[in-house]
Amino acid sequence: MSTNNVLVYIVRHDLRISDNPILHHLSSTSDHGFTHILPLLVLLPHQIEVSGFLKDETTSPFPEAKSEVGRYWRCGPHRARFIAQSIWNLKDNLESLGSGLTIRIGPYDEVLKAIVDGLRQNDHHVGAIWAIGEEGVEEKLDEKLISETCLDLKLDFRVWVDEKYFVDDRDLKLATPKDLPDVFTTYRKMMEPLREKPRTILPTPSKNTLPVYIEAHKVPSQGAPFDIPSSFDKFEEALLRPIDGVLSGIPPFPEGAKSAHPFFGGEDNAHSRLDHFIKSGSAYSYKSSRNGLLGSDFSTKLSAYLAQGCITARQVHDRLLAYEDGKDEELVGSQGYGEGENEGTKTIRFELLWRDYMRLCTRKFGKKLFLRSGFRDDHANKWKSADKSKAVDGQQKSTDETSRIIQRVFEGTTGMGLIDASQRELLQTGYTSNRARQNVASFLAKHLSIDWRYGAEWYEMLLVDYDVSSNWANWQYVAGVGNDPRGEARIFNPVKQAFDYDRDGEYVRCWVPEVRKLEKLEHVFQAWTTPREDWDRLGLTGLLMAEDPVKKIDFSVEGKPKASRRAFIYRRGRGRGGNGSLPQSSAAPQPSTDSNGSNGPDGSNESDRAAANTQRSNHGQRSAFENSRGGFRGERGSGGRYRGRGFRAPRRGYRGGRGAFVSQHPQPTQQWAPAEQAQ
Repeated sequence: MSTNNVLVYIVRHDLRISDNPILHHLSSTSDHGFTHILPLLVLLPHQIEVSGFLKDETTSPFPEAKSEVGRYWRCGPHRARFIAQSIWNLKDNLESLGSGLTIRIGPYDEVLKAIVDGLRQNDHHVGAIWAIGEEGVEEKLDEKLISETCLDLKLDFRVWVDEKYFVDDRDLKLATPKDLPDVFTTYRKMMEPLREKPRTILPTPSKNTLPVYIEAHKVPSQGAPFDIPSSFDKFEEALLRPIDGVLSGIPPFPEGAKSAHPFFGGEDNAHSRLDHFIKSGSAYSYKSSRNGLLGSDFSTKLSAYLAQGCITARQVHDRLLAYEDGKDEELVGSQGYGEGENEGTKTIRFELLWRDYMRLCTRKFGKKLFLRSGFRDDHANKWKSADKSKAVDGQQKSTDETSRIIQRVFEGTTGMGLIDASQRELLQTGYTSNRARQNVASFLAKHLSIDWRYGAEWYEMLLVDYDVSSNWANWQYVAGVGNDPRGEARIFNPVKQAFDYDRDGEYVRCWVPEVRKLEKLEHVFQAWTTPREDWDRLGLTGLLMAEDPVKKIDFSVEGKPKASRRAFIYRRGRGRGGNGSLPQSSAAPQPSTDSNGSNGPDGSNESDRAAANTQRSNHGQRSAFENSRGGFRGERGSGGRYRGRGFRAPRRGYRGGRGAFVSQHPQPTQQWAPAEQAQ
């Protein structure tokens, strides 16, 4: 009879060894009863494409990991690379503790049954399976599947509280999920003072304090037809192989441009980034810099690490405390060191609480997070769709035309400078600022009346810092179907926003080289406004973004600011242009921040929060769409094994093998009320 007792620890979005409740419990208590541990990370085929791990001459038994509405990859190359780096850093760190990490591919039930049966055959008694709980709809379905599998295998299953957030679930003043206020400000006031709210972080286990790691040869190998490489380079290459094509048709990286997110994944890099942000003075000045567009230090750039659980929000808070209280010699010399909480660190805490709130919205609303009608149950037929089966009666543009517009928005060829710069930056780097994300989301959902889920899915594919709750809830927010109190009345004017936040046009010129020769900002921000007699000289003739902009916004600058604090004076007329424009109200200049508003991730004001957790030249380049792999095997709708998020994918869509991205998904038209305001 076996005398050992094995714990299988399923690693999910908790890719760290520090401030880890499961590892801390196992290393600091002696009565847990486990002699061995098997940390297990499972690559789930419905969330990340795994066909790159196939053995030669084999095919995948799983459908491609594509989204429901737009049929985009669920995880694109930027985040896949970051995830690979984070997984391998966790593996190295576990090995430094005398443990290790086992990686497998497949649904949880198949993987767990294979591992448990194999361990039992090798005379290992498996006592329990533990995992840290998550709030996503698919993640909850995964937990249910694990629970059912454990019941079949006669194993205990324990779900631990997810402690990577700012305010611990056990300290929330909410009796039930439905008690969460629908307005963030109300929730924030419930949680204040924020500096006193987080719990103490948990220490990192010491070496050889965890239960013994099971020898690799006693753990059942990965089942056919997949193979898990033993080196990082080959692991990363396998993860990227099937999805790298999405970037193969974009133009070269613009000369002189730099990524605002040049960071590698992993727990070690997360803490290095946090320390740099404090030591460089960026934390001190964060409140004034958070709406930046260029550079790596205008915002924390911790969102990708927080999303994967490489670092916890309370670890960020704890480091800020050490800096504010002057209790860490490594931070001596940092601006504001030892001077208490400042406006910058206070704002960072607001941002961390906003991430908490988005997650709690997921808990409250569940599958509504992914429905077009949103948290508000708004079933008005106002959205254009590129899917003929979803297009509403009377849709102003055909599904083919809507598909073409979607493609131009995502490629960055709309003719709206700020939108195009953001989309090209996103394609090239996997990152774009929160201010830019707000404007793209508003442009797609409110200026163009296109189903906001296309944008949410596109960001899910491309963002390196994608987080299910932050991305989808923020897209709902800006689309007017989420928990923004102003709903449809909040509309960003991307031209005014460009004047406000890209005052010299540096950002747009950086990522849209076609407009670098243009001198006046109004021409940089909308190339079509350039006098026609100058087009040949400036290279605009034949340029799609100038010849046929997706939307035109009349915007005239009557004066220039004498100081950086003075807003531009402008007139805003009705939109016009070949693609049809909707009436918009005139508005006086709006301040870039609200005096009573806190800020969302990377700097959105609480009053105008709209960020979605969100290039190319049009001459002689294949679009990014044309390089995505077409077709899919099966659906992940509400029925069947691969359950989706509450809506079913149509069987038509981007078809045609690994070549052309045949677009067939348009979006509904939106009727705007007279009360709408532009920002």
